[in-house]
Amino acid sequence: MRGPVRGARIVAGAVLPVEPAVGVCLVAGVRVPGVVLAGAEGAVLAALVVEAFLVGRLWRVRRRAGGGRREATGAVLRAVVPVKARRLVAHELRALQSLGLWVVRRRHGVPAGALAVPYTGPQTAMMYGLLFVSAVETVMLALLIPWLAVQRVLLVLDVYGMLLVLALHAACATRPHVVGADGSLRIRYGALFDLRVPADAIATARVERRFSEGRGALVRLGPDDVLDLAVGGQTTVTVELNAPLGFVRPLGGRGLARAVRFHVDDPPAALAALGSG
Repeated sequence: MRGPVRGARIVAGAVLPVEPAVGVCLVAGVRVPGVVLAGAEGAVLAALVVEAFLVGRLWRVRRRAGGGRREATGAVLRAVVPVKARRLVAHELRALQSLGLWVVRRRHGVPAGALAVPYTGPQTAMMYGLLFVSAVETVMLALLIPWLAVQRVLLVLDVYGMLLVLALHAACATRPHVVGADGSLRIRYGALFDLRVPADAIATARVERRFSEGRGALVRLGPDDVLDLAVGGQTTVTVELNAPLGFVRPLGGRGLARAVRFHVDDPPAALAALGSG
């Protein structure tokens, strides 16, 4: 099983760079010799055939092991597609879904009796500023680049990029932190991060404004096992835990934290709901 999985991943890695490179050359007006073009397309076609054969073989193995069609398909995708790629696609789809929730003013995962705790304050101006700069860049590139085909490609990429920026902010707005009626806590950042803290796992919670030093990852675990989830480079609440709690990073990595620092727009209200105000 490991051999076909490794082969499928190697083939996929070989296919991905070739086709975009040829496409970029053609769109940009670079003359590609017919022999090179035919060779590249032939290599891609052969790689896709090998990929289909390996995937089919894995699927049949799963089916013979007693799995259903859907189960076998899911198992093949999990085996062939790297975890990071799957999580990136899932994050992107959830973010785009959040645009719909944002339009109809609905929130995700806030049950009756729970308190939604927003955290988007420090990043709102930055997000809209980024959208404005991206729009200006799109217009300027359209004016500066004389090739119509290149203009169209860049327009599609720029519009999709702006859509993703807006979707990221929508995901943060529609997926706030949540303080449950039982005193539990759900700490989130859009569709990228989600940590559930049971009520009995919380030792203390306090207001503590801290600013991140330099740029770092969205989720950062310090040497003292304190998990930082900063928004706009700052955190406002620190929660100490009774025991180390496991968490999952945006790309699938795992870790243990004994305390969590995160940002909320109204710390006193959040602490009052947790019973620490």
